[in-house]
Amino acid sequence: MDEKEVAGGVVTRYSASISTNGSSTDEENKILRETIGHMREELEKFRRPPLLVCEVSEIMNKNAVIKVPNGNNFYVEISNNLSNLKVGDTVLVEQKNLTILKKIPGTKLFNVDKFVIVESPKVAWGEIGGLEAQIEEIKEVIELPLKKPELFKKVGIQPPKGILLYGEPGTGKTLLAKAVAASTKSTFIEIVGSELVQKFIGEGAKLVKEIFQLAREKAPSIIYIDELDALAAKRIDLGTSGEREVQRTFMQLLAEIDGFKHLGMVKVIGCTNRIDILDPAILRPGRLDRLIKVPLPDAEGRKMICKIHSKNMSLEKFDMDPLIHQMENFSGAEIKAVCTEAGYYAIRDSRSIINEKDFLAAIDKIKKSNAEDTDFAGMFG
Repeated sequence: MDEKEVAGGVVTRYSASISTNGSSTDEENKILRETIGHMREELEKFRRPPLLVCEVSEIMNKNAVIKVPNGNNFYVEISNNLSNLKVGDTVLVEQKNLTILKKIPGTKLFNVDKFVIVESPKVAWGEIGGLEAQIEEIKEVIELPLKKPELFKKVGIQPPKGILLYGEPGTGKTLLAKAVAASTKSTFIEIVGSELVQKFIGEGAKLVKEIFQLAREKAPSIIYIDELDALAAKRIDLGTSGEREVQRTFMQLLAEIDGFKHLGMVKVIGCTNRIDILDPAILRPGRLDRLIKVPLPDAEGRKMICKIHSKNMSLEKFDMDPLIHQMENFSGAEIKAVCTEAGYYAIRDSRSIINEKDFLAAIDKIKKSNAEDTDFAGMFG
């Protein structure tokens, strides 16, 4: 190979190297430009002043009255770029002169999902034993208006807005509410009365309002208020600031049930073990005007409940009737506990078949537990 060929090869490799380095430099420059642009955008975000979230109270031509978060009202101007503004809209406002700049979707004080359980229950009527009369009444008051509202329009009457289930603990009140929600394919919104009472003045009432708004959005729906006595106890003239806040929340609940906005495809089911301390206002016609007592099951009811909870259990053949007699005054929840405990006695003996002795031992255990609870309550009664 002569000198010219060698020199030519070196020049070719050098040119390729320059071309490669040039391409790499262009790529680096592009990345740097993008990074600088991104940093400039971030700096602009830090320089921009924050905007206030306010509510429009009144509109007057190109001006409006807004309510700022601390409760004060201001007469302000509306940006020319903004149209279709209505009373009640949530808007972004410039802090210095409070000019309305932009309309945003309405904000809520609470994330309601933190306070309620929203579900579509799968409980069937056949899973509830010994409450045939109560089931029929609930079907008449809750199920029929949700399934056939046109029937009530033809007759010309308004169906009840809600019912109150009351009775001993563990008798199946929540099951009844879930079953009617399942049969009507309604959204089941479960709340506890004590959770509606909030720390600051007015927050509990706003939470109640937003829960009913959620129910209307998800209609047909059923609002189930457990432990209603925590919120709707009889009102007294004198009390602490906390008791007065409970009363404010309670009055908002009354207004939502029997206010200007009709509930439509929303039904309310209250539940309590202490109907004796409820305020008469919640029980009057037009509110929770159907009172349905859910009693302890009778012998036939106990037999049905026992069959429901033991249908998937491996049992020896024995007569259940003497056991049913021994479970007198047991609630549905206690009968379920007996079946569970009987299964545990079999497991402890490494058996897969449950016999009569297991059930007898389980019944004794539940009775002793109830006696201890009674004695403990008597100590502090």
